[in-house]
This record gives sequence, C-alpha cells and structure tokens, in this order.
Amino acid sequence: MIRPVKSFDALGGLREALRARDRAREAERERLRLERARAEREAGLFRASIGEAVPLKPTGRVDPSLPSPPPHPRQRELDERAALAASLSDEIGIEQLLDTDEELSFRRENVGPDVLPRLRRGHWVVQNQLDLHGLRVDEAREALVAFIARALKREQRCLRVIHGKGLGSAGKEPVLKGKVLKWLVQRDEVLAFCQARPTDGGAGALIVLLRPAARSATARPPRR
Repeated sequence: MIRPVKSFDALGGLREALRARDRAREAERERLRLERARAEREAGLFRASIGEAVPLKPTGRVDPSLPSPPPHPRQRELDERAALAASLSDEIGIEQLLDTDEELSFRRENVGPDVLPRLRRGHWVVQNQLDLHGLRVDEAREALVAFIARALKREQRCLRVIHGKGLGSAGKEPVLKGKVLKWLVQRDEVLAFCQARPTDGGAGALIVLLRPAARSATARPPRR
C-alpha cells in the first residue's frame, strides 16, 4: 500500500529513494552484462584453444567410482616405533654375545659361522644405509628403529649403519658406536653384523644382515 505524502520534503525524499533504487538496478544490470561478456570471452578462448571438438555421444553407462584406499595408520606406526625405541636399553651387557675379535662382530646362535666372513668380504650387496652423524642418542635410537622397519617392509636385508668414529665428540670417543651395538643385538630381526670394510666406512660403520621377510623366508639376500 502506498502511503500518502504529507509534505514536499517527504516527496523529495521519495524521489531520491527511487533514484537510488534505479541506480542500484542499473548497476546490477551492468554487472551481469560484464559477467556475461567475460564468460563469452573465456568460452571463445577455450574453443579456440581446443579447435574443432565434437562432444562424445552419451553411452548410457554408469562409471563406477573406485573405492578409496584404506587409511594408512601413520600415527600408530609412529607410536609403535617410539615404544620400540624406548624399549631398547643402553645398559645391557653384550660383551658375552660379541665375537672375540677387535671388530666386535655379532651373529645369532642359529646363524652359521660362515656368515660373518662372507659379510666382511662383501658377499651381500648393501641395499640401504643410515647415517647417524650429528644425532643425539635418543634421536639415533629412533632413527635406527625406523630404518630397520623400512628395510623389513622393502625386504632389504643387507644394510650399512654409519655411527661415526667419534672424532667430533668430547674425548674423541665414538659415543654412538657402543650404543648401536647394544641396540642391534636387542633386535630379533638382526642376524649378524660386523665392522665395515675400509672402503665402506671402516671403524665408523657397521654392515648389518637382517633375517628374511616371513613371506619370503626361503629367499636369499642379493649377492654381488
């Protein structure tokens, strides 16, 4: 319902309101016109870029959507690795478990005596390596656990672990070397390890042999 205008001032305000409404409508029409023009330009550029394209005829078939892969339990794996790393003790005595040579090599009781000589000679190809230089003890322990887990997953059996010679540490003593020996002995997956050859790091590294994966227990490590 249109209300009666009671004064000329009110009439002037009404006229101004109508003009504002008309300006707003005109602005909206202009905006729509510009949007249509832009869309037409973009469509023209697209058609010019693809050339003479013919739409595919409808087939009536429905393309089934592929199921998404199951979520990877990344956090659970991290938690398990952290728990396993925390369970590796730095205080166990392993002297009775190591071979009585100056290189402090190691093999499980059920591993043949010929494994260590072959490991020293480079009978198996080193498939991956881990460099622990610059890491604190806790960081090195977690890095070693994660490294072995990745190797087992990839069915890698012969590894090199570089613990360093301790030249940059206080007292020039290899702090990580003794701890890495203890950590490796506590891992059931480790069948044997020995000091690396001079060309592979010498006293600053170990060559580690892991047991084969369960599903390929009969497989042998890659040889040179």
